[in-house]
Order: sequence, then C-alpha cells, then structure tokens
Amino acid sequence: MPTETNFFQYCPNCSSKNFTYDNNFKLHCKDCDFVLYHNIAAAVAVVFTFEDSILFTVRKVAPDAGKLDLPGGFIDPNETAEEAACREIKEELGLAITLTDLRYITTAPNHYVYKNVAYRTMDIFYGCALERADVSITAEDEIQQLVWIKRSEIDLDAIGFVSVRKVIASLVLGC
Repeated sequence: MPTETNFFQYCPNCSSKNFTYDNNFKLHCKDCDFVLYHNIAAAVAVVFTFEDSILFTVRKVAPDAGKLDLPGGFIDPNETAEEAACREIKEELGLAITLTDLRYITTAPNHYVYKNVAYRTMDIFYGCALERADVSITAEDEIQQLVWIKRSEIDLDAIGFVSVRKVIASLVLGC
C-alpha cells in the first residue's frame, strides 16, 4: 500500500506542500485550512454457486492481476448495492440476474490500490445459486478466465483481495 506521502504531493486547493495526510484518510492543509476526507468507496461482489463449487474470476488487470476474485465492482452514484451487483454481473458475465436472485451474505473492508492511489472500500457480498455452470466472460478486458472451484479445493492464498479471502474462508471453512 502506498505511503501517505506519495498519495498526494500538493494540497488540491492551494498547491501547498504544507499538509498532513493522516491515516490515508484526512488531508489537512496547514496553509489554507483545506480539509479533504478520502472516504470509503462502496463495491459489490457476487458469490455464484453451482452444486458444491464457487465461481471465481481470474483478474486480467491490476490490482492483483492473475489472482482469483469474485465478479462484481464499484457502486455508481445513485445506485443501490443490489442494482450495482446486477449491472456488474451483466457487464462482466452477460448474466441477467434480478434483485430477488441475490442473497445478502456480509460486508468486509478492503484495500484497493489502483495507479498508486490507495482506496479503502467496503465490499458488500451477495450469494446467487445458479442452475447451470455454463457462464462466459463478456468483460474480456477485465477478466482473464472463469474458474469453478469445489469448496474443498479452494486455495485461499490464490485469492487476491483480503475481503474476498475473508468471506470465502468464512463460507468454506466457517472461520
């Protein structure tokens, strides 16, 4: 995760270098008294299941390129978490799921470092059981591969994001 000093180089308001950036969260300029809160971004992920397997994506892009992930993404302004989950799944997998297909699982904090900017996210997880395992990629720019993995064969170390690892560990290992 980037250090606080290489996130912002200057105050976004007055360009001063005389500021503090506490806990990668609050920027306070000592010259113009500008305050910027780098608040949490909201994201969704869907745990698709078929029989005793969970569907993972293999990330094609940073962060965590080549690692396992779950389908999902960031919530757009004026969009509910459920609407975002349905939209993201349509964009990434071409599946038309509805709000009633989603089962809330939990939330988990995460760190998402993109182009040297550290975003703290609150990931909202939903479950969705599928009747068939034939799913394809429609977001080929983001997803390298889809992999169904039996619960007993999931390698938590192959999962990129800490929030996804935590939720999968809870679902699979009960911890």
